[in-house]
Amino acid sequence: MGRSRRTLPEELLLLALDPATGTTAQPQSLDLGLAGAQLVELALAGRIAPDGDRIAVVVPRPTGDPTLDCALELLRRRGAPVRAVHWIGGPRLGLRQTYLSHLERCGMVHAVAGQMCGVLPTTRYQATDTEISREIRARLDSAIRTGVPPDPRTAALAALAHAVGLGKHLYPGNEGRSSRSRLRDLIRHDPMGGLVAHAVMDVQNGVAAQPRRSPAPSGRQAAAGARPAPEPARGVPMQPRHGTMARAAAH
Repeated sequence: MGRSRRTLPEELLLLALDPATGTTAQPQSLDLGLAGAQLVELALAGRIAPDGDRIAVVVPRPTGDPTLDCALELLRRRGAPVRAVHWIGGPRLGLRQTYLSHLERCGMVHAVAGQMCGVLPTTRYQATDTEISREIRARLDSAIRTGVPPDPRTAALAALAHAVGLGKHLYPGNEGRSSRSRLRDLIRHDPMGGLVAHAVMDVQNGVAAQPRRSPAPSGRQAAAGARPAPEPARGVPMQPRHGTMARAAAH
């Protein structure tokens, strides 16, 4: 995958960065959104595909993006399609920080060291080229304003932005209510983006922690005490935190 085009996790993170404070909006749900954005990016690259409510690897060839390839390899190792809600809802460490550090290396943001309460070290991130963020925002604004079905990448970005709660950050107050509603409606324009966005919202609503209901056994199944197949174990990319920058992950 060439680096001439930003990936969906990068775009989602840039959307979430507050230019005034250097912090990310919706930090907890954003972590889920970044994991979901990886799935959509891998689908756009032809590496995975939806299989009902599950994700299946169809082409295990690396993309050339180390973070995406880590997720792809973990999916491949599962050997069987994994439910999107379980993948996104599993534990992960430092995914947001990994992408912030990547954006810094690419020159799209720069780190600003500071302190919280005059004691705790923090790191905030300022965009170095606000034109990039404006271009991303303009794509969403255009899709909302015109009502023309957007391209799959923009539709997926809109779905993820809605799923993690960025609507109230991008279109605040009563005056932004109709825009937030139209942002939500864009979820229907990309099947993979819709699947992932709903999985992100299900995780936030606690659906991932609930056991799936199995049909009641009948006849010989009941007599034999047959048990439903267990849920697959969760698998998610684990990313290390590094140094001072890792301490900003909570901001």
